[in-house]
Amino acid sequence: MEILKTTLEGCLIIKPAVFKDERGLFCETFRQDRFSELTGITTSFVQDNQSQSSFGVLRGLHYQVDDYAQAKLVRVIEGRVLDVAVDLRRDSATFGQHFSIQLDGESMTQLYVPKGFAHGFVTLSERSIFAYKCDNYYHKESEQGIRFDDATLNIDWHLSHDKLLVSDKDQSLPAFKNAKY
Repeated sequence: MEILKTTLEGCLIIKPAVFKDERGLFCETFRQDRFSELTGITTSFVQDNQSQSSFGVLRGLHYQVDDYAQAKLVRVIEGRVLDVAVDLRRDSATFGQHFSIQLDGESMTQLYVPKGFAHGFVTLSERSIFAYKCDNYYHKESEQGIRFDDATLNIDWHLSHDKLLVSDKDQSLPAFKNAKY
């Protein structure tokens, strides 16, 4: 397992060891002791989620606040996505900045998104299966979000606006400057 820092403090790229041969491949997608040893992060994950999306589906930018904030370890099982994390920690030197990375089912690269970040992704392949671990349970009343096309954040989603499929809920999220975090 290889750990790489991103431009956002605490947001990490995780590259697991992938073993391939003529039969296929094997990869340990998560191992708590090794993860803690290499990252210094001792969080325990308590909930796993999975979604399936078609080309152009954009989910986000989502997060939870207060006692229900969540750190996430995200990965793609099948397909390819552009994954985006936005630093919402007011005391951070990178507050309001974002990081994006393409994740796919072949490389099995993962992204660790700490508490205090918004998160979203868009499917760049015909279909994607996206999975993530959370260190806190989902709590509907604590759910918040920011519009994906917020002018302040200016995120390049790698697809033109007319190719994006965004839920009504996500289209009605507030701008970055009006969001609760």
